Amino acid sequence: MLLQFARAKTGRGGRQTPPYAFTELGVAMLSSVLNSDRAVQMNILIMRAFVRLREALATNEALARRIAELSAIQHKHAIALVGVIREIKQLKAPRRRKPRIGFYTSDK
Repeated sequence: MLLQFARAKTGRGGRQTPPYAFTELGVAMLSSVLNSDRAVQMNILIMRAFVRLREALATNEALARRIAELSAIQHKHAIALVGVIREIKQLKAPRRRKPRIGFYTSDK
């Protein structure tokens, strides 16, 4: 049996559809697997796009500053969410013990 796409089970969270984007590392790994001329050319184009994006980020200080701000905001939100989750866990009511199943006599 060949695994085509690894997906999360329904109801368990996570991505249910395949991703629409490649990471730079993913493209590099894909180029080592695919051997056709067209696949090689597409991988070269995608890698060049990543290089241009990296160059654009390096030259555009305002964009880099904004990305840094967004990263800091995201970090603050992550810390706040950890605190909220901790508080929610403390609010949970303790679980009740389930009654024992079976026939019992008054003698112990």
